[in-house]
Amino acid sequence: MKKSLAVIGGIAGAFVFATGALADGFQSHVTQCVEKFADPSVTASVTLECTAGGGKLSDCKVVDNTAAGRGFDKAAICLADFLPMGAKTGPVRVPLKFQGS
Repeated sequence: MKKSLAVIGGIAGAFVFATGALADGFQSHVTQCVEKFADPSVTASVTLECTAGGGKLSDCKVVDNTAAGRGFDKAAICLADFLPMGAKTGPVRVPLKFQGS
């Protein structure tokens, strides 16, 4: 059964998601990552520290996780592959909130 999930991400206090197909595609990735690694009914916050470059994130590691041992660290790393970075380069912190259903 698919459960509705919400993820709020921020980089340096601002993160903008496009509307329409891009947002729907991103939500699909959120659902896939959470259902693969974590419990969709649980709310959790995870902060990643990554390197941004070429519009993507790499070398991500979890630096904070409010639901340790529940798979949200793996879900956040999975999701990092789909987060748009634009022209941002260098080290970034990415806070993610997984809103349980």
